[in-house]
Parts: sequence; structure tokens; C-alpha cells
Amino acid sequence: MKSIVTVIGKDRPGIIAKVSTALAENCVNIEDISQTLMQDNFTMLMLCDLENATLSLKELKDEMVKVGQEIGVSIHVQHEDIFNAMHKI
Repeated sequence: MKSIVTVIGKDRPGIIAKVSTALAENCVNIEDISQTLMQDNFTMLMLCDLENATLSLKELKDEMVKVGQEIGVSIHVQHEDIFNAMHKI
């Protein structure tokens, strides 16, 4: 199963490190990543493979919300199919 992880918040050092470490600790593979700064705002999209994940999608969502709270950003994890459906015209 694939998922889309979005990270949005005020830019600060360590965001990518903290998010990628949390995913790696749960055996989530990052397949693609795009990040940018819009003035002082950090935005990142990650395509992740959950095939070997040690957590369910729901558990991973909850874990990533906690990580986001720790570092002051908003993190959302969505199943790839839901993300794609939301962005179709």
C-alpha cells in the first residue's frame, strides 16, 4: 500500500530529519519527496510505501500527528487512492 505524507508549517531546522526518522523507525519506505519553502513556510509531500510498515495506516497517522506536534508542524498521512481521488477534476 502507498500513502501520501504532507508536512506543512513554519520552517525550522530538523523537520525533514525528524519526519524521515519517524517513518524509517516504522519501516516505511520514502519513494519520492518534494519539499519547498514559500517565504517562511515549509511544505513537503512524500510518497511512501507501507508494505513493510510495522504500524497500521491508522496507527501511523496517529504517530505522525504526534511527531508534528513535537516539532510544530502539521503532518497528514493519506492512502494514495484517497489523495488521488481528492485531486481529480
